[in-house]
Amino acid sequence: MTEHATSTSPAPVRPMSGEEAAAWQRLIAVVELLPPVLDAQLLRDVKLTHFEYVTLMVLADAADHTARMTALAASTNATLPRLSHVVRRLEERGLVERFPCPEDRRATNARITPEGLALLDAAAPGHHDTVRSTVLDALSTEQLDQLYAIAGSLLERLDPEGRLTATACHPAKALDQAQ
Repeated sequence: MTEHATSTSPAPVRPMSGEEAAAWQRLIAVVELLPPVLDAQLLRDVKLTHFEYVTLMVLADAADHTARMTALAASTNATLPRLSHVVRRLEERGLVERFPCPEDRRATNARITPEGLALLDAAAPGHHDTVRSTVLDALSTEQLDQLYAIAGSLLERLDPEGRLTATACHPAKALDQAQ
């Protein structure tokens, strides 16, 4: 066989074991079932999707409640086109405003408005209750630590450059932010 033929032949298939297939199926089920649960509660209570809530939360936590759209995209684990669409919808509702970045006129900043902050405050208790009752209360302290480690291992592969904020998240930082 020539060197060229070897380099273009497909890699051998590595079938999943029964345990691997079962774990994979459960992960896919969680990934598919959790977002609609989070969206349903927020849409019912404050007419926001979970992604819109996260976008407002990141802006509320930013210095001067303002972030460059590129930084906001990284902090919300979104592409810039998706984020732009969502920020436009939030802007139409008076929850966010966009304006040229004073340091770089080619960039755009987003800032949460007082109305956005008020809506975020109204949304937080129900959202936290839903996250707690759906996910956190189902896990022991040890399982929560394991979930953090497992998610970190997956994020290292999915985002090897560390572009997304969640990839670089550390428990100590999360505790500092919560206080």
